[in-house]
Amino acid sequence: MTDQDKAPQQAPLTLREMLQSVLAAALGVQSGKNRSRDFSRGKPSHFILLGVFFTALFVVVLLGAVKLILHLATG
Repeated sequence: MTDQDKAPQQAPLTLREMLQSVLAAALGVQSGKNRSRDFSRGKPSHFILLGVFFTALFVVVLLGAVKLILHLATG
């Protein structure tokens, strides 16, 4: 059985679907349908890596925003 022969329900999640799930989880608004899709078709390692990357990116953006605000305030 090739990847093209797999039904859409059995195909692995795309990067876009995983990113949407990670962002929805970060905001706490994941739907039940998407959550069950993630558990049935997704790999935990992919979600862990994307979650860590998203968290690190979020911290860097916040740190940059705070430094910019402090620089402008003391300027």
